[in-house]
Amino acid sequence: MDPTLTLIGALMLVISIVLSPLSSRVGMPVLLIFLVVGMMMGEDGPGGIQFDDFELAFLIANLALGVILLDGGMRTRAETFRVGLKPALVLATLGVAMTAAGAAVVAWWVFDLHWLTALLIGAIISSTDAAAVFSLLQGRGLHLNERVSATLEIESGSNDPMAIFLTLMLVTLIGNEGDHAGWAVLTMLVQQFGVGAVAGIIGGFAVVELANRIRLTPSLYPLLVAAAGISVFSATNALGGSGFLAIYLTGVVIGNRHVRMMPMILQVHDGLAWLAQLCLFLMLGLLVTPSDLIPLAGGGLILALSLIFIIRPLTVMLTLWPFAFNRRELGFISWVGLRGAVPIVLALF
Repeated sequence: MDPTLTLIGALMLVISIVLSPLSSRVGMPVLLIFLVVGMMMGEDGPGGIQFDDFELAFLIANLALGVILLDGGMRTRAETFRVGLKPALVLATLGVAMTAAGAAVVAWWVFDLHWLTALLIGAIISSTDAAAVFSLLQGRGLHLNERVSATLEIESGSNDPMAIFLTLMLVTLIGNEGDHAGWAVLTMLVQQFGVGAVAGIIGGFAVVELANRIRLTPSLYPLLVAAAGISVFSATNALGGSGFLAIYLTGVVIGNRHVRMMPMILQVHDGLAWLAQLCLFLMLGLLVTPSDLIPLAGGGLILALSLIFIIRPLTVMLTLWPFAFNRRELGFISWVGLRGAVPIVLALF
């Protein structure tokens, strides 16, 4: 192994960690700092690293998101579901579909795309990012209305299956794969949500039972939970379900049951989640070639601004008005429609 590569990788981590306090001073999301450091070390930056292994990037991104969702799930209280489950599920399903449709209209108009291709772009950017939302809600010390924070946490942890379903459905339709595409996409939806939910809950109780029955060195319990969570994630994906939903629900079950050495598990997983976010956004930054973005920058900016100021607020207003949120709560939920790694992972499909 070339020691230069390990040195560069370690320095990227060090630089990102050292620069992270800047996020609170300049109002920049810390994840954006990690992304910028990755871009600076990429082929167009001073680092000059050429990284275009998309299969490896897809694998690392999935594992990193799994670790982040497991940690976020373990910190989600059962009371959160009692308070925010219904509005969050509406946002995670109907809201995702409406966001995809709205973004597709803008993409079709700005980039002059075929309507199916425009819908595919809309589907890819339709879900909020759990890593970004958890980082904001847990890292800024915000004191929010319980129903607002519950809605945002559950939405960000459960809307990936809908985005994945829409993305795969449109890839299937664009490719004209077979005469039974309609039936295939319906079964895909049931698989994503159904298998993901069942596997996550069963897996969570299995992990709790395993951790409480065996005697280990205390420092091994966090590793056991991490390995078991990734096992649930991978097995669910192999069964055609949403591994993201499964590992999030596994974390929720673990976090709301009595588990031996739970304080240590949470402390270690906080560090693992930060490491996952660091590696994820540094790697995604390396994948970006800024010079290739210049011709698309204007259209991309129009799409981003439309998503922030029109599509997300309109979607939140239309989907959540039956749940009696006040204007300020709807406004805050609209602003926390944060995008992050999930759209990039979907773009790597």
